[in-house]
Amino acid sequence: MHVLPLLLLVAGSAAVAGYARRTPVPAPLLLVAAGLVVSYVPGVPGYELDPGIVLPLVLPPLLYTAATDSSYLDLRAHLRPIALLSVGYVLFATLAVGWAAYLIVPSLPLPAALVFGAVVAPPDAVAATAVARRVGLPSQITTILQGESLVNDATAITAYKVALAAAVGEGATWAGGIREFLLAAVGGVAVGLVLMVPIHWLRTHLKEALLQNTLSLLIPFVAYGIAEQLRASGVLAVVVVALYLGHRAWEVDFATRLQEEAVWKMVAFVLESAVFALIGLQLPVVLKGLGDYDGATVVWYAVAVFLAVVAARFVWIYPASFLPRILSARIREREGTLTWKGPFIIGWAGMRGVVSLAIAFSIPLSMNDRIPFPDRNLILFLTFTTVIGTLVVQGLTLPPLIRLLKLPGRDAQAETLAEANAQAQASRAAERRLDELLEDERNALPPPLADRLRSVLERRRNAVWERLGAVNPVTGETADDTYRRLSREMISTEREVFVRLRDHRYIDDEMLRTLLRRLDLEEAAAYREAA
Repeated sequence: MHVLPLLLLVAGSAAVAGYARRTPVPAPLLLVAAGLVVSYVPGVPGYELDPGIVLPLVLPPLLYTAATDSSYLDLRAHLRPIALLSVGYVLFATLAVGWAAYLIVPSLPLPAALVFGAVVAPPDAVAATAVARRVGLPSQITTILQGESLVNDATAITAYKVALAAAVGEGATWAGGIREFLLAAVGGVAVGLVLMVPIHWLRTHLKEALLQNTLSLLIPFVAYGIAEQLRASGVLAVVVVALYLGHRAWEVDFATRLQEEAVWKMVAFVLESAVFALIGLQLPVVLKGLGDYDGATVVWYAVAVFLAVVAARFVWIYPASFLPRILSARIREREGTLTWKGPFIIGWAGMRGVVSLAIAFSIPLSMNDRIPFPDRNLILFLTFTTVIGTLVVQGLTLPPLIRLLKLPGRDAQAETLAEANAQAQASRAAERRLDELLEDERNALPPPLADRLRSVLERRRNAVWERLGAVNPVTGETADDTYRRLSREMISTEREVFVRLRDHRYIDDEMLRTLLRRLDLEEAAAYREAA
């Protein structure tokens, strides 16, 4: 891809994603729709998805940022349903959808149909969790969807390699397939376990935030590359390293955390926007490859395969959700009661994404005996229509469906109480430590400065409780909201004075940057509390 088309892709997708934030339509859906429309605008360059770019260069950073934002403890608490979805369901979908495609498309051999099954098996939970966050899904469902998305790509890629080996005539067997799967899974986890401790040690011993963040940008590519070189799962290696680093992020200094959060938010925003736009832009490429296929026939194939993909997820979800509870009293006691609504939402959230398309484009043109791969172009088309169909049909209907089922959302009152109690405990411990330090003559401070340290602690402790208090009858703000707004007004006034002093040459630009950074940190602290 040349530089100009790449810049146009990034700029255009970022603009559409930014506009989506002002609309009720989730950004992934608007990006796909924009890509579909733009793909036929005269003069728009062709964008053909390159699996050699998507899998090693786009997938690792998206996995890394998703894993570092996930909760290791929550994922561990929901390990059973996550494993049943990310491993069990993907393998089931490979077989079920592959067999369905074999029955639906007369010309498609069973090995090639299983390749297609592996291609469309992994849901893309980036879109689902984006919708979930927007409509306030229960945290348990969001955690399960996030956990599934972290591991299911590894399962699907391994299943695809095994199915492809059988399809192209490399003599793959069930025993060989199981061995390949275990090697990829165990090897990927092992690579992650080996890398995570030295990488974390290096992060905590680098003293420059810029160096630490440069290392942070390299970590997913290093973990993925090393694992793939060893024929292990690069996806699992990235996830293991990222979960460990995210769990121990508190050990890194504050400057690194502030910069890292901003950097990775930007990286994730750009990559997610670009990949969803790329999905829509594949339409001319996919249609051009169809050639002489009858239009009405391929539409029937696409609809039937889409229905098979959706049905297969529900066929797996409900037994996997209820059977373990029926068979095990321990699971019933640990995980509590379950209604049909939660599994239904998880089943309907099985939208496919760019990973499926990238895997499909990596299908070779011919088999080992130089015979063209059977119905490769049709597989690409059916993958494309399945991705588009799940994103549009399920993506658009998921928010109203969640509202219709009236699932209990996040309990904001309970979360605020928990936050307030945690802050109170931390503030009391900090006050005790401050008293101990001030008793030492080496830490002697004038009373105003000592009182200022105590007032900062009191301010943090009271801020959360004030969110639960009464609101201003005129503005509708809590006392805490008003405090932050006035604080930002004061900071804005100071900033204007500093700029005016610079313009009149009372201070130079270097001093201005120093003063503005100090104000920026104070404003950032106020903003983070509000968020």
